Amino acid sequence: MARPGCAGALAKRTKGELIAILVEWAGENRHLLRRLAEQIGLETPPQEIAAATRQAIADATDFDERDINRNFDYDYQAYGEVKRNLSRLVRLGELRLAMELSLELMKQGSYQVEMSNEGMMTQDIEECLAVVTQALKKCDLPPGQVIAWCAEMAKRDRVGFILDRELGALRNHFEGLRSR
Repeated sequence: MARPGCAGALAKRTKGELIAILVEWAGENRHLLRRLAEQIGLETPPQEIAAATRQAIADATDFDERDINRNFDYDYQAYGEVKRNLSRLVRLGELRLAMELSLELMKQGSYQVEMSNEGMMTQDIEECLAVVTQALKKCDLPPGQVIAWCAEMAKRDRVGFILDRELGALRNHFEGLRSR
């Protein structure tokens, strides 16, 4: 909640000063940067989106090793950023980059699920990965590449059940295309 007089003090600042303050604060606080990006729809080059996604994956899948086998808190907002960024990459035609990031998410996310008591973050992980699997269903990539990606996703899944049906169906679909 804003402190009394805050709006008045902000109104006295120039637009440039306010922007400089926001940029400085966002540079120091990833959570603030995520909220700003979500609110104002920042246009970002694919490589910057990828870097932000890697950081969001790290934030989302982070946990305290002392909490293993417990229902620990996790950063569900960071999972939201991963999903948004994967969607942005798909819309920009950067499906291969989204596939690469999905492999990272599967590895780190399935480890987080494995170390938790009930794997409450599984649905968040699957929602992120579904963005890529849905795009792959409609893509024109060579079947061998999609099949190899599905195999690598399964290999990186430490718990053996994250998006397993969807990945199996996708692999089977592309194996059918390859055999034609």
